[in-house]
Amino acid sequence: MSENTTPEPTSTTSSPAGADHGFTLRKRRKAPWIAGGAVAVLAAGTFIAVPLLNPSESAAETEGATLLVATAEGNHAEQALIEFIDRDVAPKYGIDIEFKGLSDSNTINRAVSEGEVAATVYQHELWLGQVLEANPDFRETAVAPVFRWGFGIWSDKYTSVDQIPDGGTVSLYSDPANEAQGLWLLERAGLITLKGGTDKWEATQDDIASNPKNLKFTLLDFGAQSRALPDLDAAVGYTEYYTAAKVPLEKQIFAPPAPDEFAAQLTVGTDYIDTDNIKKLTEAFADPAVQEFLRTDPSVKDLLLPIEAP
Repeated sequence: MSENTTPEPTSTTSSPAGADHGFTLRKRRKAPWIAGGAVAVLAAGTFIAVPLLNPSESAAETEGATLLVATAEGNHAEQALIEFIDRDVAPKYGIDIEFKGLSDSNTINRAVSEGEVAATVYQHELWLGQVLEANPDFRETAVAPVFRWGFGIWSDKYTSVDQIPDGGTVSLYSDPANEAQGLWLLERAGLITLKGGTDKWEATQDDIASNPKNLKFTLLDFGAQSRALPDLDAAVGYTEYYTAAKVPLEKQIFAPPAPDEFAAQLTVGTDYIDTDNIKKLTEAFADPAVQEFLRTDPSVKDLLLPIEAP
């Protein structure tokens, strides 16, 4: 994965003796990091000038126009999926689509909101919600789940979650959306339990009810986490970042299918949702051939998973 900047990793340290869960809570940031790309979202009230990709009128409203579908630059699995749909699926619906790699989350979401690109598939619903909260001028709607990202527990030292030692250090991602997914996964692995009634896609460390191994949590961004793996007991992260960092897939020691809330969504500009082009684009991404591609094509194997649980 390509990154424009490498932010300094943030971390939490263990709590003093007698603390409930073996971690120190941090103030949650309003500006998250992208699911599927390590790029910053600007907080509400902050403005960045984003050059128009199509300053005349939106392709969503133009018959016969090529519909751009954007993700973060360097995301080869998502690019392969979009190119497959362009080649093998979109012609059935009378549209032409094209992959567009853009540099950062703010650029992608503003371009979708303003109709400069037709759609994106780089974010799940919780991430989109955080983007819209941080940027109230954006108008975007998630219209359909497309795939699940490979996401699991990784370790350079152990081959099973049962081997993670008492007091072990585990890394979660440093943005709220993906930290919540990491906590859900740790609960699935039996390493923690969350309080009853906790919404699994909005969970925080404050929602941990029990931490029997007194695990300590370190918060790192996408690129930093895979690089730090040799110094951790375990880490919870996206398969694509580890394989891009040349970490063998065998280092992934637990990886159940993610819940629906963390499925990648086809996201379009709200103002264009009822245009013929966007309706056809939504139908193309929902075509059964897309799920078959995700199940069988080696270019996305282990990185993008079908919506249906295996």
